[in-house]
Amino acid sequence: MGWDRNRPVPWQRLVREWVVYALIMSALFLLFFRDSNLIGALAGILVSGPLYVALGAGLAKFGYRRKSLKELRAESRDAADAKAASDTSDGSDTAAAGPPRQRPAPTSRTSGGGNRPKSSSKRKR
Repeated sequence: MGWDRNRPVPWQRLVREWVVYALIMSALFLLFFRDSNLIGALAGILVSGPLYVALGAGLAKFGYRRKSLKELRAESRDAADAKAASDTSDGSDTAAAGPPRQRPAPTSRTSGGGNRPKSSSKRKR
């Protein structure tokens, strides 16, 4: 897709996601790097905000749109409902499964083909 200046940009979502990221990263830096200089790390987090929002806005103008958690849950719920409907479309689960599978013929690898180890009669008691 090409650039379209009429495509909407989800500003609130972009800013909200960055704020959550900034809070989590600030808490982690404060927790793990107490002894070192935090001003540089926190300044880096603050600089990342406009970069994240600008990149997200540019991608939105090109047509990129991530699905929200609500949309992902709805899709998985719809897929599960469709699968359940197709499994029980005739009203019985056993008819759809068909007859039970027969057991395969024994082979030498399954110890049914005559290569079983002989019992040890030479064992001393």
